[in-house]
Amino acid sequence: MGKLKVTTTKLQDVKIIEPAVFGDKRGFFTETYSDRDFKEAGIDFDFIQDN
Repeated sequence: MGKLKVTTTKLQDVKIIEPAVFGDKRGFFTETYSDRDFKEAGIDFDFIQDN
């Protein structure tokens, strides 16, 4: 779907992950997790839950 903006921080292994936000006259949509997009961004782990 969308691409992620990944920003590294001064903390080891800590990254700021910003998913793409899509909007039109009906409102906004964002995909908070996509295994494919995370792996393409170099983040490969077993994701269990998103709240």
